[in-house]
Amino acid sequence: MAAEQKTTTYEGIMSDLKAGRYAPVYYLMGDEAYYIDKISDYIADHALQPEERDFNQTVMFGSDVTAAQVADAARRYPMMAERQVVIVKEAQNLKQTDQLEKYFKQPLATTVLVMCHKNGTIDGRKREYVKAIRAAGVLFESKKLRDRDLPSFIEKYLHEREVSIDPKSTQLIADSIGADLNRLTGELEKVIISLPADDRRVTPQVVEDQIGVSKDFNAFELRDAIVNRNVFKANQIIKYFDENPKAGSIYSFLPMLFNYFQNLMIAFYAPKRQSQEGVAEWLELKSPWAAKDYMTGMRNFSGMKVMQIISKIREIDAKSKGLDNPNTPPGELMKELIFYILH
Repeated sequence: MAAEQKTTTYEGIMSDLKAGRYAPVYYLMGDEAYYIDKISDYIADHALQPEERDFNQTVMFGSDVTAAQVADAARRYPMMAERQVVIVKEAQNLKQTDQLEKYFKQPLATTVLVMCHKNGTIDGRKREYVKAIRAAGVLFESKKLRDRDLPSFIEKYLHEREVSIDPKSTQLIADSIGADLNRLTGELEKVIISLPADDRRVTPQVVEDQIGVSKDFNAFELRDAIVNRNVFKANQIIKYFDENPKAGSIYSFLPMLFNYFQNLMIAFYAPKRQSQEGVAEWLELKSPWAAKDYMTGMRNFSGMKVMQIISKIREIDAKSKGLDNPNTPPGELMKELIFYILH
């Protein structure tokens, strides 16, 4: 029965929906809007036949209605349809949710109520409210993807659309777009559309042409140059960034470098640090290939040097935000950091 659906992963929820199994309540919350939108949009597009929507699909906004009004709408019966759908956008703006809590304790089986709560989660003190939601249907938290999970997301997204991509192109896209999945998938769709029918491969050149990320001067290449202690190439890229601020800046590559050296420090403690597979498992990387840069880093930097670099990155980050830095421009801070890392 639909009321028994308790799946709380995105893949599980979508699998149930595609099988026609609808729960009476979906409370979708979290900092990542992408999965909330995907689930609510699917319900809006598939729970009812097109001719049933005029009388049986209601969209409300939490800033415009009260919890009591949402509960009243959910208690209505469908007109000439199996079910009705009530979607509440901006549910985080609803106040005094007592009436909704009462509804969750006795939800109508013929209603699919979808609550879209973005940019946060339910107040942890509302334990009874959360308990009532869980009993009624599905409580799903949409979390931001970690940077290290972006490559696998990109590869899976493209694979499902019968498009292949090489590891370098994957990392280029992940580094340049970041973890905003709505923006990321929008850029991926743009790339997919550009591919010819007889060559469904994403290459660094395609990334440069369609997303505007230079295949030679970017955060990925900068990290590669640093990992391999290629002083000339690293300084070339820093000079390019200094002259082309839109291509890259200290604000975009500092988090990337901090993440790399933080993981490199952890890699030194891996029980099987001589093995690429062992390091990948220790760092919870998706594939042994992803551990290659850490194997190289452990050869080129000592553990003590990595600790000093992490401290230096923190110092430069503070200076880039104006702390103890009256007038040093970002370009000079970039050069100072790269010199420190490589010498």
